[in-house]
Amino acid sequence: MLVKTGLGQDSHAFEDKPSGKRLVLSGVFFDDCPALAGNSDADVVLHAVTNAVSGVTGINILGEVSDRLCLEEGITDSRIYLAEALKYLNDFSLSHLSVSIECRRPRITPRIPEMKAVLAEVLGLSLGDIGITATSGEGLTPFGKGEGIQVLAIVTAVKGDG
Repeated sequence: MLVKTGLGQDSHAFEDKPSGKRLVLSGVFFDDCPALAGNSDADVVLHAVTNAVSGVTGINILGEVSDRLCLEEGITDSRIYLAEALKYLNDFSLSHLSVSIECRRPRITPRIPEMKAVLAEVLGLSLGDIGITATSGEGLTPFGKGEGIQVLAIVTAVKGDG
């Protein structure tokens, strides 16, 4: 069995001025907090996961493919970007995802089951193969101080029988 691990990171600041967008994290809308700034839906969780999958495949989706989809075709749903990254796994399949979210707001923990459900559907993983944690980082960074959200994601991909 061959195992690969991909690490992804992304961060976005909250919008300075309301744009009409809603905050979306892992495909789940949060109405008690401003949206994140970005050309797309700025789903920082899905962006970090997409970057982690890119770490396995070596194909840079965010910043290349996603820019074309967003800026030229008007596709702003980050689930589409993640689905694009998954196409390059070839003979590998994902076996586990771990996500760590750093922010002061919104409250993440009560919404983790919804977030995991979206990730499970998009990635083809069981709920038990997805871990999501959240921290304020004791307010030591801009994210812990409430200026935005940072996410780290690690995916494990396997090929073969073992």
